[in-house]
Amino acid sequence: MKLVGLFLVLAVLMIIPAVDLAFAQGAEPGEYLDRRVIIWNLFYRLMTVAFTVGAVVSGTMIWQCWRFRESHPQAKPTPYEGTDW
Repeated sequence: MKLVGLFLVLAVLMIIPAVDLAFAQGAEPGEYLDRRVIIWNLFYRLMTVAFTVGAVVSGTMIWQCWRFRESHPQAKPTPYEGTDW
């Protein structure tokens, strides 16, 4: 449930600025938006989010591999593994 909430917050943080820029108008007539700048800004924001999520996922995988390795002093087989130490 927490993961759904996190993705919902991330989606809202990305959708609201995109919709705002899609319907944006200049305050004065003749004032134009430079769409290249806006698109690159959105790209860099999304890449920052993607690298952050990737770093968290990679860190979690590394921690799990390190914590549950066979040579860990506290690692013991579960009853379902069929070995008795």
